[in-house]
Amino acid sequence: MNDIICVAGPTASGKTALAVALAKELDGEVVSCDSMQVYRRMDIGTAKPTQEEMAGIPHHMLDVADPEEDFSVSRYCRMADPIVQDILARGKTAIIAGGTGLYMDALIRGGDFAPCPSTGRREELEARAEKEGIEPLMAWLKQVDPDSAARLPPGDRKRIIRALEVYLETGETITAHDLRTRSVPPKYRPLWLGIDFASREALYRRIDRRVERMVEQGLIDEIRSLLQSGISPRCTAMQAIGYKEFVAALAGQGTMEEAVAQVQQSSRRYAKRQRTWFRRNEQMRWLIWDRDRPEILDQARRVIQETDN
Repeated sequence: MNDIICVAGPTASGKTALAVALAKELDGEVVSCDSMQVYRRMDIGTAKPTQEEMAGIPHHMLDVADPEEDFSVSRYCRMADPIVQDILARGKTAIIAGGTGLYMDALIRGGDFAPCPSTGRREELEARAEKEGIEPLMAWLKQVDPDSAARLPPGDRKRIIRALEVYLETGETITAHDLRTRSVPPKYRPLWLGIDFASREALYRRIDRRVERMVEQGLIDEIRSLLQSGISPRCTAMQAIGYKEFVAALAGQGTMEEAVAQVQQSSRRYAKRQRTWFRRNEQMRWLIWDRDRPEILDQARRVIQETDN
């Protein structure tokens, strides 16, 4: 019996529906693994499941932070791991579902995280970035941790500062820390189920339609409400795909139609990155959307039956 099942895949692939269906059949509860669904009042743009979509199945790790807060993989694991433990202790199946591969891998792996002490070093790095730009900090990172610098986009301010903070606080690069923690056996051994599409164009059509549906459901009003409540358009949560584009449009930087097209394009690119991430997992059992194959749920049932025997 698989007591932990991870349901992974790109955005708009049907992870929520499959997780709920499996939870019904396996006496399970769903643990969301989405770095944006943790935020309260950000419902439409994050495709947070509605009460109807949850269908009475308990869902965890939704609405656990305010939009003004920065959320991290370490915080996610600190909050989600006790939930997983509780689900298992009650004899139920923990179904971890979402598209944030970093969070999912870290939760399953367990182990420690690079510290986040409040010593003022991060604030110093932030102040320097404000004054000089991120380029000098990236140049510094290339000197102390070239592997990390090579992996990060040049403008990824948050992660560049984080990498330097870890180095200054511990004397160990974040690359060395990650290599050391990955050498430890994983805490959990789940069944990995990955959803994908035989046709990439079919996925992209679903993504485009989802964005249009979000707008129809009131995404613009959701963003207006957040801004009117005092949420800064510069906070991390509002920089997410599906929010920053409409924030710009509301500020007069382009039309709403252009914003929709930008969200669709950015979402398609994000889906491509998600597919690449999950494809690296050799334990993933793939469920493929294709008219010539059984329904996704039927494919999942077959895999579960095979692994249970």
